[in-house]
Amino acid sequence: MTQNPLLLLLLIGASLWVARSWVSDYRAALAGRPNDRALPGATPASASAVGIASLGALFILAGETGGEHVLALSAEQSRMTVLFGLYSIFGAPVIEEVLFRGYLVIENRGRTVLWAGVVGISLLFALLHPFLWEWGDKGLIAHFSAKAWFSTAAVFTVSVWFYTVRLFGLNPQRSLLPCFVAHATKNVGVFAIKYIQGFVGGWW
Repeated sequence: MTQNPLLLLLLIGASLWVARSWVSDYRAALAGRPNDRALPGATPASASAVGIASLGALFILAGETGGEHVLALSAEQSRMTVLFGLYSIFGAPVIEEVLFRGYLVIENRGRTVLWAGVVGISLLFALLHPFLWEWGDKGLIAHFSAKAWFSTAAVFTVSVWFYTVRLFGLNPQRSLLPCFVAHATKNVGVFAIKYIQGFVGGWW
């Protein structure tokens, strides 16, 4: 993901606009006046659904961190600015969850197609993260290191989890609220780990 401060500020602004619209739709649903054109998942969710979603995200993060340590990959992780950290906590969870776990869901075609779609879209979501590739001055560069594959697998796993908490029985209205909170919780953990390990540097 880019560390360009101007682009990050634009993405944060866009995420705030999307979040404002989603909250407006959410409040309308709570008041019993749902918006026919509401953003996906703008419905209530129980505290237990939100809590389980967040705990699952932290469990995956713990596994990812432990795996990096066992495989001696910790020193290969990318650096992060404070501004990128803010975007990852307050921006990415909104934009990515509305787009992927919100709109990119194959519904009304049975559970097999639904979950096949979850796997396929999660694979796309993982591949869009620049671990196996990089766009530089010389064009597209492929990376097939152990760290690149490991990080891609971790993103795939957490995407499947975010889909799961939108679709599982504790979230009957398929709210995106558990997804937002779980995604933000994981990214807070990532930022904290990078900060402790010395991989956060500079405000922007």
